[in-house]
Amino acid sequence: MRILTILILGSIFFLSCDAAKKEVPKNNQEELVMYEFSEMALLMEEMYKTNEDLKKKIVNKEAIGEFSNKFLNIHSAVLTNPKVRDASFEIFSKAFVENQQAIFLASPDEVKDQFNLMVNSCISCHKTTCSGPIPRIEKLLIK
Repeated sequence: MRILTILILGSIFFLSCDAAKKEVPKNNQEELVMYEFSEMALLMEEMYKTNEDLKKKIVNKEAIGEFSNKFLNIHSAVLTNPKVRDASFEIFSKAFVENQQAIFLASPDEVKDQFNLMVNSCISCHKTTCSGPIPRIEKLLIK
Protein backbone atom coordinates (compact mmCIF):
# COMPACT_ATOMS: atom_id res chain seq x y z
CA MET A 1 0.00 0.00 0.00
CA ARG A 2 2.85 2.34 0.87
CA ILE A 3 4.59 1.66 -2.43
CA LEU A 4 1.35 2.29 -4.34
CA THR A 5 0.94 5.67 -2.63
CA ILE A 6 4.54 6.61 -3.47
CA LEU A 7 4.02 5.59 -7.11
CA ILE A 8 0.83 7.64 -7.42
CA LEU A 9 2.41 10.72 -5.83
CA GLY A 10 5.51 10.31 -7.97
CA SER A 11 3.38 10.03 -11.11
CA ILE A 12 1.44 13.16 -10.22
CA PHE A 13 4.67 15.04 -9.55
CA PHE A 14 6.24 13.82 -12.79
CA LEU A 15 3.18 14.68 -14.89
CA SER A 16 2.79 18.12 -13.33
CA CYS A 17 6.42 18.93 -14.02
CA ASP A 18 6.08 17.65 -17.57
CA ALA A 19 3.00 19.84 -18.15
CA ALA A 20 4.94 22.94 -17.09
CA LYS A 21 7.60 22.19 -19.73
CA LYS A 22 4.99 22.15 -22.51
CA GLU A 23 4.13 25.80 -21.96
CA VAL A 24 4.70 27.74 -25.17
CA PRO A 25 6.85 30.82 -24.71
CA LYS A 26 5.18 34.03 -25.89
CA ASN A 27 6.71 35.97 -28.71
CA ASN A 28 7.83 39.30 -27.28
CA GLN A 29 7.45 40.88 -30.70
CA GLU A 30 3.67 40.46 -30.86
CA GLU A 31 2.06 43.84 -31.05
CA LEU A 32 -1.05 44.50 -29.02
CA VAL A 33 -3.72 46.39 -30.89
CA MET A 34 -5.97 48.48 -28.68
CA TYR A 35 -9.56 48.97 -29.79
CA GLU A 36 -10.44 52.62 -30.14
CA PHE A 37 -14.03 53.68 -29.60
CA SER A 38 -15.60 55.83 -32.27
CA GLU A 39 -17.08 59.18 -31.32
CA MET A 40 -20.53 57.60 -31.46
CA ALA A 41 -19.55 54.67 -29.24
CA LEU A 42 -18.12 57.10 -26.67
CA LEU A 43 -21.25 59.25 -26.90
CA MET A 44 -23.48 56.20 -26.45
CA GLU A 45 -21.53 55.22 -23.33
CA GLU A 46 -21.90 58.74 -21.94
CA MET A 47 -25.62 58.80 -22.77
CA TYR A 48 -26.09 55.44 -21.07
CA LYS A 49 -24.40 56.62 -17.88
CA THR A 50 -26.35 59.89 -17.90
CA ASN A 51 -29.64 58.02 -18.34
CA GLU A 52 -28.69 55.52 -15.65
CA ASP A 53 -28.30 58.45 -13.25
CA LEU A 54 -31.53 59.98 -14.54
CA LYS A 55 -33.36 56.71 -13.89
CA LYS A 56 -32.17 56.72 -10.27
CA LYS A 57 -33.40 60.29 -9.82
CA ILE A 58 -36.80 59.45 -11.30
CA VAL A 59 -37.18 56.33 -9.15
CA ASN A 60 -36.18 58.29 -6.03
CA LYS A 61 -38.48 61.18 -7.02
CA GLU A 62 -35.58 63.63 -7.03
CA ALA A 63 -35.18 66.72 -9.20
CA ILE A 64 -33.93 65.61 -12.62
CA GLY A 65 -32.27 68.83 -13.72
CA GLU A 66 -32.19 70.03 -17.31
CA PHE A 67 -31.69 68.52 -20.75
CA SER A 68 -28.02 68.29 -21.72
CA ASN A 69 -27.10 69.49 -25.19
CA LYS A 70 -24.49 66.73 -25.45
CA PHE A 71 -27.32 64.48 -26.68
CA LEU A 72 -27.51 66.63 -29.82
CA ASN A 73 -24.10 65.28 -30.84
CA ILE A 74 -25.86 62.09 -31.95
CA HIS A 75 -26.44 63.84 -35.30
CA SER A 76 -22.77 64.56 -35.93
CA ALA A 77 -20.66 62.01 -34.02
CA VAL A 78 -18.50 59.78 -36.22
CA LEU A 79 -19.89 56.25 -36.31
CA THR A 80 -17.85 53.06 -36.08
CA ASN A 81 -19.37 52.11 -39.43
CA PRO A 82 -20.23 55.29 -41.40
CA LYS A 83 -22.58 53.33 -43.70
CA VAL A 84 -25.01 53.03 -40.77
CA ARG A 85 -25.81 56.75 -40.95
CA ASP A 86 -28.73 56.41 -43.32
CA ALA A 87 -32.28 57.79 -43.44
CA SER A 88 -33.41 55.24 -40.84
CA PHE A 89 -30.65 56.29 -38.44
CA GLU A 90 -31.56 59.94 -38.87
CA ILE A 91 -35.22 59.24 -38.09
CA PHE A 92 -34.39 57.19 -34.99
CA SER A 93 -31.80 59.68 -33.70
CA LYS A 94 -34.25 62.57 -34.12
CA ALA A 95 -36.94 60.61 -32.23
CA PHE A 96 -34.45 59.80 -29.48
CA VAL A 97 -33.49 63.45 -28.96
CA GLU A 98 -37.15 64.52 -28.93
CA ASN A 99 -38.01 61.80 -26.40
CA GLN A 100 -34.99 62.70 -24.26
CA GLN A 101 -35.99 66.37 -24.24
CA ALA A 102 -39.60 65.48 -23.41
CA ILE A 103 -38.48 63.84 -20.15
CA PHE A 104 -37.47 67.24 -18.82
CA LEU A 105 -40.76 68.81 -19.89
CA ALA A 106 -42.97 66.04 -18.48
CA SER A 107 -45.02 66.43 -15.34
CA PRO A 108 -43.92 64.40 -12.29
CA ASP A 109 -46.73 61.93 -13.02
CA GLU A 110 -45.61 61.43 -16.63
CA VAL A 111 -41.82 61.46 -16.26
CA LYS A 112 -41.50 57.69 -15.73
CA ASP A 113 -43.56 56.89 -18.84
CA GLN A 114 -41.64 59.45 -20.87
CA PHE A 115 -38.32 58.00 -19.70
CA ASN A 116 -39.42 54.51 -20.75
CA LEU A 117 -40.56 55.91 -24.12
CA MET A 118 -37.06 57.32 -24.62
CA VAL A 119 -35.46 53.97 -23.69
CA ASN A 120 -37.78 52.15 -26.08
CA SER A 121 -36.75 54.53 -28.86
CA CYS A 122 -33.14 53.44 -28.26
CA ILE A 123 -34.16 49.79 -28.40
CA SER A 124 -36.11 50.34 -31.64
CA CYS A 125 -33.08 51.90 -33.31
CA HIS A 126 -30.76 49.17 -32.10
CA LYS A 127 -33.09 46.52 -33.51
CA THR A 128 -32.24 47.80 -36.99
CA THR A 129 -28.48 48.15 -36.46
CA CYS A 130 -25.99 47.19 -33.77
CA SER A 131 -28.28 44.89 -31.80
CA GLY A 132 -25.60 43.89 -29.28
CA PRO A 133 -26.37 46.43 -26.54
CA ILE A 134 -30.14 45.81 -26.43
CA PRO A 135 -30.07 43.71 -23.21
CA ARG A 136 -28.03 46.45 -21.54
CA ILE A 137 -30.36 49.19 -22.77
CA GLU A 138 -33.38 47.24 -21.51
CA LYS A 139 -31.96 47.49 -17.99
CA LEU A 140 -32.68 51.21 -18.11
CA LEU A 141 -36.44 50.64 -18.28
CA ILE A 142 -38.27 51.65 -15.11
CA LYS A 143 -40.67 48.93 -14.01
